[in-house]
Amino acid sequence: MMRFLFLLSLVGAQTASAQGGRDSLTKSTLSMDEAIAIARRNNPDFLQTVNNRHTASAAVRSAYGALLPTADASLAATRQQSGQQIVSGSSLGASSDINQSSYRIGFGYRLNSATLITPSLQRANKDAVEADITGAAQMLRDNVARQYLTALQAEARADLQDSLLVAAQAQRVLAQAREIVGSGTQLDVQRAEVTLGQQQVAILQARNQIEIEKLKLFQIMGVQQPANVRLVTNLEVRPTTLSLQELLESAHRQNPVVLALRSRKRVAELNVRRERGEYSPTLSLSTGIGGYTYGYVNDNFPVAQAQASTLASKASCIRTEEVRAALSLSNNLASCSAISFTDAQAAALRTQNSKFPFNFTRAPRSITAALSLPLFDGFAREERVQQAIVAREDAQLGIRSRELGLNAEVTGAYLTLTTAEKTVALQQQNSAKAKQELTLVQERYRVGATTYVDVMQARADYERAENDRINAVYDYHKAFAALESAVGHPLR
Repeated sequence: MMRFLFLLSLVGAQTASAQGGRDSLTKSTLSMDEAIAIARRNNPDFLQTVNNRHTASAAVRSAYGALLPTADASLAATRQQSGQQIVSGSSLGASSDINQSSYRIGFGYRLNSATLITPSLQRANKDAVEADITGAAQMLRDNVARQYLTALQAEARADLQDSLLVAAQAQRVLAQAREIVGSGTQLDVQRAEVTLGQQQVAILQARNQIEIEKLKLFQIMGVQQPANVRLVTNLEVRPTTLSLQELLESAHRQNPVVLALRSRKRVAELNVRRERGEYSPTLSLSTGIGGYTYGYVNDNFPVAQAQASTLASKASCIRTEEVRAALSLSNNLASCSAISFTDAQAAALRTQNSKFPFNFTRAPRSITAALSLPLFDGFAREERVQQAIVAREDAQLGIRSRELGLNAEVTGAYLTLTTAEKTVALQQQNSAKAKQELTLVQERYRVGATTYVDVMQARADYERAENDRINAVYDYHKAFAALESAVGHPLR
């Protein structure tokens, strides 16, 4: 049982990891604010922009880390086969394999003016990335709002077609009744049936369009569309109380695209300073600690060498003292007998030879300081400086271009909104009049005062007027969303 629960938990963890934390909409209703919130958590394009935040944060840490000393450690071991080697014309080598090991822990420090400027540069770049994220969030909000409104518009058109279907069914019943009592004709009945069939086709198309627009909406949101979800946001057309001048000032202060461009300009300015800082001297410091071991694989090899050296020294001493004695000089021949190789010396040599691999002998410490001044590198620095200057000027021109475009976008969106507001009022009046005319013509047809052709014409006029009213209402809301996108923040 414990194994089963453990495996079950692993499967659950892997499933959660595979889902990547994505939302699954379980509610049967969806408001516009909920759609925007879900899109911010799941839209893949937006999340790619958000991921840039991690890279920017890592660059800031790296820039500050460049102000700290660097450290590295190494551990090496070598085994050298016995034999002779020729070094500078001399024969070197040993008749025993050799073991060697060493370690080193080194510290270094490098500093110039470019290193000091880099943290400010990377902080500015991080601010620019945050501004990009804010701009992407605003763009995502605008896309979701527009598609949400388009889906609502499709539902409103479908509701109109439903109401027209009910009217067409009533007209067919009325035409059949008039034919039965002799006040109507079979032609009127056939026309009513054709109208009913056309209305049924229109409903199918309208409902299909709703599903298509919802699919597009959930695609932008980044989640799968659940079955039978309803869009429940009810937006009202309200008189515009916004001032164009206030909107322009707010856009220049808060529009995320403009803020991102300004941040990029700050990055470009700091990049120019950093590239010019490469002309300054660079201070480099380095130090470290280390150790080494050196030993023969055969412990008897250094003992044999020491014994041979001792015997050679004793023989040399005896020859020297014998010569002095033959010349009747003072000599100390007896002292040569004291030259001998003891077991204690052999044990000490074996102990000294057994330090491999970790019984290190400490190497002498050292510290190095260097001051370097770059003189000429084939104009590579000059090229980088010019590229940085051009990037700074391009950023300044980009800000100016965007600010000019912002004035045009905000002004155009404001004028479109005010026009859409007036259009809604006019289309509502037209729709109301067309509905009254349709009701009057239907009543006249019921009492036999007009023909079915007049009913069809009045019905077409009402359908056109009501469609125009629906389009005007949602054009108003889309114009409001466009104005919010131009300003760069919600206005309601």
